[in-house]
Amino acid sequence: MTIKSVGIIGSGIMGSGIAQVAATSGFDVVLRSRKQESAEQTVAAMQKSLEKLVAKERMSQEDADAAVARVTATSKLDDLADCDLVIESVVEDLATKVALFNDLDHHCKDDAILATNTSTLSVIEMAVETRRPERVCGVHFFNPAPMMSLVEIIKTLVTSDETIAEVRQFAEACGKSPVEVKDRAGFIVNHLLFPYLNNAVRMLENGTASRDDIDSAMKGGANFPMGPFALLDLVGLDTSLSILDALYDEFRDPHYAASPMLRRMVSAGHLGRKSGAGFYEY
Repeated sequence: MTIKSVGIIGSGIMGSGIAQVAATSGFDVVLRSRKQESAEQTVAAMQKSLEKLVAKERMSQEDADAAVARVTATSKLDDLADCDLVIESVVEDLATKVALFNDLDHHCKDDAILATNTSTLSVIEMAVETRRPERVCGVHFFNPAPMMSLVEIIKTLVTSDETIAEVRQFAEACGKSPVEVKDRAGFIVNHLLFPYLNNAVRMLENGTASRDDIDSAMKGGANFPMGPFALLDLVGLDTSLSILDALYDEFRDPHYAASPMLRRMVSAGHLGRKSGAGFYEY
């Protein structure tokens, strides 16, 4: 295993989840947020999450304490200088990510792997902003990262085989099941998932069936763990809209054209669980 230390950029749900996965798997973690307070709050939340596992006897107190001790909270990119792998999980906006990769290229050691947790965006556009495009790839964890077993590893046209092998080994060391996919918008899961979610919104908008009946039908008839509207609320309606727009921009397939209802809900600030209201109220 060449990867010993992992940098995580972003203190949101995905960033904190990936940090927890890496720390509990024995990796040293540097968790960077724009504000020191946010980074420290994320580590504190991680500690509470692990305490719940201890209470359920799914982890020992010693292992939980050791995992938290492996995490360093920071607001400085310089503190990522010695990390072997850096995974960004910031806002799903290409311009923001491209600028970040440019910064990371100057702050991280020359042989560090730079990775993005994007679920849809073009990885090559981030890679070419660095002097090491062969050491850039996608490492897409799914939400919630501590529970979901899948990791999509995205290989661009110039990512080296060595980089992919190292990242695959890291994912497996975290107890995940990695799959390799080419750098195309949506990769595997979102490429297949979001036309389904979008069509569910269209079905509701057209009055074919109610929200509750559509969700119940997909749980009872397709054996899905949750219906499309509960899943949209979990993912976030704004994130879902961004994914659909990125898919449509690349493929121009009408199945990816976001439902007007979804776009109006995002405009109204009804974003799902994160805002307290989406297709359901929380």
